[in-house]
Amino acid sequence: MRENIEEVLEYLWTLNEKGGLSKENIDKKYGERHSREYLELLSDKKLIELKDNQVSLTSKGETKGREIIRRHRLAELLFAEVLDMPENQYETTACRFEHILNPAVTNNICTFLGHPPVCPHGRPIPEGECCKKFTKEIKPLATRLTELISGDSGKIMFITPKYHTRIDRLGSLGLMPGSIIKLHQKKPAIVIGVGETTIALDDELAKEIFVRKI
Repeated sequence: MRENIEEVLEYLWTLNEKGGLSKENIDKKYGERHSREYLELLSDKKLIELKDNQVSLTSKGETKGREIIRRHRLAELLFAEVLDMPENQYETTACRFEHILNPAVTNNICTFLGHPPVCPHGRPIPEGECCKKFTKEIKPLATRLTELISGDSGKIMFITPKYHTRIDRLGSLGLMPGSIIKLHQKKPAIVIGVGETTIALDDELAKEIFVRKI
């Protein structure tokens, strides 16, 4: 039952994120009977407010929903970019995984991924406490290629392209998770080496490549 309630709250949070939180949308998703049951239960738990057929998240519901969304989107990114799962698998797995993550493990995953701003679908990942203090206290395992200094070598952990066509372009250049690169220079252009190949990248593209310094 807890997982079902979290799934419903997650859906309400995403509706609210898009500006479409309404009983009509909830009824379409779950059907009127189940919708009423879920909303009454969430209301009893002080996660939402029901007034004149209107639905709104309480402060408690907003916080709880944000936590669930954060766990889900971090899990999606972990499975998609690090474990290279296809979309249909990482989405299903993330839905199960999000319910067993505690705050400490969630922050560890976030730190490992370099405090990513978006999930594989481009939706924002809510910040955690680790994101607010990592620049001072925590050194992420994965950092942007642009944060290396000339002469550094790194292993590509994952790539978060703004456009999917960039994946094919990078792959054709030998840049993919697991590849070892060496940064030769950062100005006037970013130049890296991959094996015997030297590649020049624009700054925007280089920022989408996350590496682990070796």
